[in-house]
Amino acid sequence: MSKSKQLTVKSIQSKIANGDVGKHPDGDGLYFVIPKSGAPYWMLRYTAANKKRKEMTIGKYADLSLQEARYEAATKKRLNREGLDPLLAKKRAEQESIKTVDDLFNDWYPTLESRLKHPEIPKRIYSKDIAPLIGEFKLDQLTARDIRSIIENIKNSGRMAIANDALGYCKQLFNHAIKLDLMPLNPASAFTFKDAGGLEKSRDRALSEDELNQFLKVASENSKSFSRDNYLACLLLVTLGVRKSELCEAKWEEFDLEGSIWRLPATRSKTKVGFDIPLSPVVIEWLQELKVRAIDSDYVFPSRRAGSKPHMGSDTLNRAISKLFGHEAGKKKQPPNLMGDMEHFAVHDLRRTCRTMLAQQGTPGHVAERCLNHKLKGVEAIYNKHDYFDERRVALTSLAEKVQSFCN
Repeated sequence: MSKSKQLTVKSIQSKIANGDVGKHPDGDGLYFVIPKSGAPYWMLRYTAANKKRKEMTIGKYADLSLQEARYEAATKKRLNREGLDPLLAKKRAEQESIKTVDDLFNDWYPTLESRLKHPEIPKRIYSKDIAPLIGEFKLDQLTARDIRSIIENIKNSGRMAIANDALGYCKQLFNHAIKLDLMPLNPASAFTFKDAGGLEKSRDRALSEDELNQFLKVASENSKSFSRDNYLACLLLVTLGVRKSELCEAKWEEFDLEGSIWRLPATRSKTKVGFDIPLSPVVIEWLQELKVRAIDSDYVFPSRRAGSKPHMGSDTLNRAISKLFGHEAGKKKQPPNLMGDMEHFAVHDLRRTCRTMLAQQGTPGHVAERCLNHKLKGVEAIYNKHDYFDERRVALTSLAEKVQSFCN
C-alpha cells in the first residue's frame, strides 16, 4: 500500500471528529476502528499458520499512538511469521495473569453473567463464604482440605443449602481453571452433597410462640449486633407475612399511613399483581418509628453502608440472625451463641411463623392464604375474586397485638 493511503495523526483526528464509523486501513493488516458505540481502537488482521484469516484488538486509541500501534502490529506479525499465533499468545498471556483464586473467579464470573438470570447469587456466596478462606491462595497451593474447610465452616453456621451451593460453585470454578490449563485437578471434585449440606428437603421451620418471644428478647437486648432496623424488620415480617425482598426494598411512596394501607405494586410482587395490605395500629406505630429513622430516604429500610444498594441488602437479616446463633460468615473468630439450644432459623421462616400463628388464632385458611398473598387454588380461585381485605385487617391486627406483647 502506498504511503499516501496510510493514516496520519491528522486524518485520524478528522475521522474521530466526523464520527466516521468503520475500519480504516493503515497498511500491512493494521486498521483504525471507530465503532458505532464505544471508544476507537486498533485492530490487526493476519493469516494464521492454518491459512485462517483472523482479527485481534491491539489496544485502544487512547492508549496507543499511531506510531505505537504500528510497532505493536509489526511485532505481532513477526510472531505470526515465526509460527506463533499472536491471538493465542495474547490469550495465554491473559491466563498467566490468573494466579490466585480471586483472579480465577474474576475471569469466570463474566461467563455467569452471560448465562444466569441471577449471577449475583454465586457472587455473594463466593464473596462471603469462599473468598475469605481461599481467595488469596495461589492456585498451585490449593488442596482438597481447603475445600473441606469451606464446607465445614458453612455447615457449622447451620446453612446446609448454602454449603451445597458453595460446593457446586467451587466445582464449576475449578473446572474453569482446568479448561484454561491452570490446574491439573479439581480440588473439589471428590466431594458430594453428602459431604456438604446433604439432601435438601423442603423447609417447614416455624417458630413457636416461646421461640419467637425468646428471639425478640435476645435481639432487643443485643442492639449492637442486632440493630433496631433489623428488629423492626423482623416484627413486620411476622405480622404482615410479606416476603423479605418485598419489605427490604419497600419505598415510602407505597404506604398510606393515614389510610392504614400498604399498596404493594405489581412490579415488586412475586405474583406480578398489585396487592393492598391492611396495616394495624401496632404496625403503623412501628412504621412511624422507621420513618423517623429513615430521615429523608425514599426507602423504609435505607442501606446503612455507603456505595451499596440504596435499600437493605438481601442477606442482611439472615446474617444478623446467624450472628445471634454464634455464626458469622467469613470470620475466623466466631461470636458467642446467644440463642442457647434453639434451632437455627432463617428469615423466610418468619413468614411461615406468620402463617402458623394466623392458624393458631383461628383465622380461616382462605383468609390466611390471602394474608400471605398466596393465590387461591382450584375452583375457589376461578369463582372467588373477593380479596378478603376486611377479614385480613381483623386477622393481621389480632396477630400484631399478639406479637407486640412479646416486645414488652
